[in-house]
Amino acid sequence: MGLFKHKGTVYTPVKDVDLGPFSTEFYLQANVKAPRMCGIWIKIFTLFLECPVLGTLLLYILKGNNLIHKLITDADLKESPLYVPLHPFEDIEEKEVKSLDSSLSPQEKVQFAIDCMPISAEEKLDEKTPSLSRWRIMDYSNAYNSGCMTPRQVAERFITAVDESTKSPLQMGFFIHYNADDILRQANESTTRYRKGKPISVLDGILVAVKDEIDCLPYPTTGGTKWLQDERRCTDDACCVNRLRLCGAILVGKTNMHELGSGTSGINPHYGPTRNPYDRNKIAGGSSSGSASVVSAGLCPISLGVDGGGSVRMPAALCGVVGLKPTFARIPHAGVLPLNWTVGMVGILAGTVEDALITLVVLTYDILFLPGSFKIGFKASIVPMFIVMQLLVAKLRAISPQGHHDDVRTCCSKALHKLQDSYAWKIIDVTIPEIEAMRLAHYITIGSECSTSLDSFKEKSFAELGWDVRVAQSIYGSFSSLEYLKAQRIRNRQLQFHMKIFDEADVIVSPTTGVTAYPIQDDALKTGELDYVNGAALVRYSIAGNFLGLPAVTVPVGYDKLGLPIGLQFIGRPWSEATLIHLAYAVQVMCMSEYRKPELYYDMLRGQKEE
Repeated sequence: MGLFKHKGTVYTPVKDVDLGPFSTEFYLQANVKAPRMCGIWIKIFTLFLECPVLGTLLLYILKGNNLIHKLITDADLKESPLYVPLHPFEDIEEKEVKSLDSSLSPQEKVQFAIDCMPISAEEKLDEKTPSLSRWRIMDYSNAYNSGCMTPRQVAERFITAVDESTKSPLQMGFFIHYNADDILRQANESTTRYRKGKPISVLDGILVAVKDEIDCLPYPTTGGTKWLQDERRCTDDACCVNRLRLCGAILVGKTNMHELGSGTSGINPHYGPTRNPYDRNKIAGGSSSGSASVVSAGLCPISLGVDGGGSVRMPAALCGVVGLKPTFARIPHAGVLPLNWTVGMVGILAGTVEDALITLVVLTYDILFLPGSFKIGFKASIVPMFIVMQLLVAKLRAISPQGHHDDVRTCCSKALHKLQDSYAWKIIDVTIPEIEAMRLAHYITIGSECSTSLDSFKEKSFAELGWDVRVAQSIYGSFSSLEYLKAQRIRNRQLQFHMKIFDEADVIVSPTTGVTAYPIQDDALKTGELDYVNGAALVRYSIAGNFLGLPAVTVPVGYDKLGLPIGLQFIGRPWSEATLIHLAYAVQVMCMSEYRKPELYYDMLRGQKEE
């Protein structure tokens, strides 16, 4: 195809690019030229794409139409490649933090986090009356310790709720695998410990769901496929699962996901779509769709996901929960499907910021900094009794009339103004150049890594993939070494841009997604769907966290006109999770009184289902 070489972009050296509010850099909107496809049309397109000659021509045209040739393949840039976003650990000077002793056990780390968040043990369940009663880990622990509820009772309610959710008219698609006998066994053991007055930690008896990309016995790890568990046997818990189990958590099963993480909708043709608890006819987002949906629906206070391209934060935002992606390598990756080595990261989905923090403490490597002065109460008029830091927040200049659903832009801008008024944070406009080039470079990177990781299985199992994932894998396998190397040079540029911003600001803020949850259409249920237009809008602002290995958190800030959740995202410098937790908690306190219950919500402590 060299005869058809395009005129590529000539990139200005990083040192000469202005990132300030008066930058002349402009935002190129997502240039996605690919019609939505499903049903018979996606089958026909897939068969064409898999033809040796015709497929090669189609892929070349697709890359050209979607600016991959212009922005990546034929681009002229001077930076060297950056292959792995592994950041040397820095003892960042963060305000209002306590240092965590690296010699502590997982159980001791949990207690350390709890000590940072003093909560009165005298509060009772009937005193908790916010507009959305998302039970926290400490609510469950207090209920168990008081004897008014047992892990066994909660587990029984959970099993009943999940069984109901699989049937018509709900068909929520929360789980791929769950085992009632195993759940009850764990719950009985936890109940016995509480009766003896010897719970392992506050996580004892807490229900935790795990994305089916993470090893968790006794379940197979399918990656959302029908065949991968036969090729790769699950023989042990992943490191992150083991740490939760050591603290007494009840692992309740493997959540549904977009097959092989190769999509953003969470529509899985093998196990059914994961539905959004705020509107069962809308997507939950992907690829950690089930993990977000079970937390949103109240079934679990926390769950584990894997974030390769916003795959934790995106569904968290669409389902109205907290999503935290730590710094690259902060959480051990052992026991996670090796689908993408340099962008994928275990992440946390939680009903509250406090629970995300407790979980983070358990899962992380030895060194972590924590907020120093949380004061959490159960009342509707919750007030954070910690010193609110004076922060400089860099607002992405793309929060503008272009590139966003109007409700997303309005809601996020309103939340930022309230934060500025409430906490006197200084907010400055910044430009992150070449966002569309970064999106494409990330797509090439995650696609190349996913294709390579599955290379030995393709001949045997390619035909068993969903049609949408077959298209994705054909595209992934078409990327050349030149394109991969150019993508890593873009990665180097983008990291330099972001670090220049962090020289001036504490965090970068943006919407988590450019759109809210869109409808699940019947014609996509059996084949999956290609919807790269919505997909690009969903991932546009989350990929920097993955591509550059930066920590990021999303927290709910409001709803669109249809009542669908909207998330606000903060991205921090490497190892700055403590600052992100402070910010997310401040947002949660500010917005909590306006949080709404989902259309489908299970109250696991009171034993109620609300619709």
